[in-house]
Amino acid sequence: MTSSVSSSSSPRPEDENLGVGANLAYGLQHVLTMYGGIVAVPLIVGQAAGLAPADIGLLIAASLFAGGLATLLQTLGVPFFGCQLPLVQGVSFAGVATMIAIIGSDGAGGLPTVFGAVIAASLIGLLITPVFSRITKFFPPLVTGIVITTIGLTLMPVAARWAMGGNSQAADFGSVANIGLAAFTLITVLLLSKLGSASISRLSILLAMIIGTLVAMAFGMADFSQVLEGTLVALPQPLHFGPPQFQVAAILSMLIVIIVTLVETSADILAVGEIIGTRVDSKRLGNGLRADMISSSLAPLFGSFTQSAFAQNVGLVAVTGVKSRYVVATAGLILVTLGLLPVMGRLIAAVPTAVLGGAGVVLFGTVAASGIRTLAQVDYRNNMNLIIVATSIGFGMIPIAAPGFYHHFPAWFETIFHSGISSAAIMAILLNLLFNHLKAGNSDQQSVFVAASERTLRYQDIAALNDGDHFRDGKLFDCNDNEVPIIEAGEEAGEQAARSLKRQAEHMH
Repeated sequence: MTSSVSSSSSPRPEDENLGVGANLAYGLQHVLTMYGGIVAVPLIVGQAAGLAPADIGLLIAASLFAGGLATLLQTLGVPFFGCQLPLVQGVSFAGVATMIAIIGSDGAGGLPTVFGAVIAASLIGLLITPVFSRITKFFPPLVTGIVITTIGLTLMPVAARWAMGGNSQAADFGSVANIGLAAFTLITVLLLSKLGSASISRLSILLAMIIGTLVAMAFGMADFSQVLEGTLVALPQPLHFGPPQFQVAAILSMLIVIIVTLVETSADILAVGEIIGTRVDSKRLGNGLRADMISSSLAPLFGSFTQSAFAQNVGLVAVTGVKSRYVVATAGLILVTLGLLPVMGRLIAAVPTAVLGGAGVVLFGTVAASGIRTLAQVDYRNNMNLIIVATSIGFGMIPIAAPGFYHHFPAWFETIFHSGISSAAIMAILLNLLFNHLKAGNSDQQSVFVAASERTLRYQDIAALNDGDHFRDGKLFDCNDNEVPIIEAGEEAGEQAARSLKRQAEHMH
C-alpha cells in the first residue's frame, strides 16, 4: 500500500517553495509547536542524572542543535537518507523511561552509558531499516487511519497538561487563569481561521500564540526577565559529558526503544504522506528511517538522544494545509540557530505553556480528525474491519487512560506498550494480518461486529426470479433444483453490448 498517490507526472505537493518570508513564518510556527516537547526530554533526563542547571542548559541546547540538523536531513535529504517530507525531528519521548532506568542503575555518572547505548542501538536500528521499509503493503488505510487517529488522541493529554500550566508541581497548575488563557488562545485560533484571508488563516496558530502571549504579559502571566541572563552564543561541545560507554544490558534495553521509534516514525511518515496527498513507497520510507537512525547515532556526540518525527507537527501540517518541506527545513534552521543562541531559546521558552495548550487542542484534534477521515475510506461491509478499528484504538487508549497499566510487566514489555501509538500500531498490523491477509477460517458472517449495510434490492432483480427459486451455498437454483447461471455485473454489461451489436447487425441486413 502507498499513501494517497499523486500523479508521477505532476509536481509533488511537498516540493512547493513558498518564499523566504512565508518559510520563516510557518517554520517558526512549527518550532513553537514542538519546542516544549524537544526541551522536556533533556530537562527530565538531566534532572535524573543530577546535573547542575548550566549542564542541563547544555543538554537542551544540544537537543535543539541535533534536532535541527536531523530535520534538515529528513526534509532536504541526501542519497539514501531523508524522506523529503515535511517532518520535524526531535528528541524522542519513547526512551525517557529507559534512559532514567540506565542512569538509576549507574548513578549520577550514567549519562555516558546512556549515550553509548543510544549510539549502539541506533546503529543496529540502521541495519534493520530494510525490514521496516518493506512493510508498506501492511499499512492500508485501515491501519494508517487507526494510527493517525491514535496519534491525535494520545497527544490530547499533552494539550490538557499544557493548558493547565505544564508544571504539575506549580501552585497555579490547573488554575482558572491558566485554563482561561488556553481557552482565549483556542478561541483566537478559531476566529483567525474564520477570517477570509488565506495567509492569516494559515498563520492562525502562530498569530494566536503571539496574541495569547501579549495577553498573558498584560495580566502578569508571562515572565521574560531571564531572557537576557546567561550566554548569548554557545557552540555545542562534543563529548562534554565524557566519552560514551558501551554496556550490553543498556544497549539491549535501548534497542527496544529504537524498534518502537522505528514503528512510530514509519507511522508518522505514512501519516504525513496521507495528509498531504503524496506517494510514499518502500524506498522513501527506508530513506526516512535511515535518516532517523543516523541522526540518533550522531546526536549523543553533541549531548543529545534518540531522534524521531514529532507527531504534533504532523497535526500542524494537517491544520494549516501548508505541505512544503522547505517550510519545515526552515524550522530546522531555526532549531540549529536556537542551539547556537541560547538567548533565543530562552525567549521562546518564556511563551506561557497555557498558550501552547490552547493551540494544542486544535493541533492534536486535527490529527485525530485526519485519521477519522482516512478510516472513512475503509469498507466495513461483511468483514472484520470494524472490530479491527475498535480493538486497535481501544488498545492504544489503555496507556493513556491508565498510565500505570503495564507497571508490573517486564521492562521491555512496558517500553513497547506504554506508548499508545506503538500499542495501536502493533495491534492494527497484527489484526489486519490475521483477518485480511490470513483468511483461512474466515466465514461470510464472522461476528456481530460485522458492520452491515442497509439491504436494498433493485426491482428488476426481483422481477427476474421465478416461483420456487432459492439460494443454496451461494448458488441460485430453480424449483426443479436446476442451477440458474449467475453472471457478474461486468459480464452482464458485456453480454448486453453483444446482444445490442447483434440486433444492429440484423437490422442492417
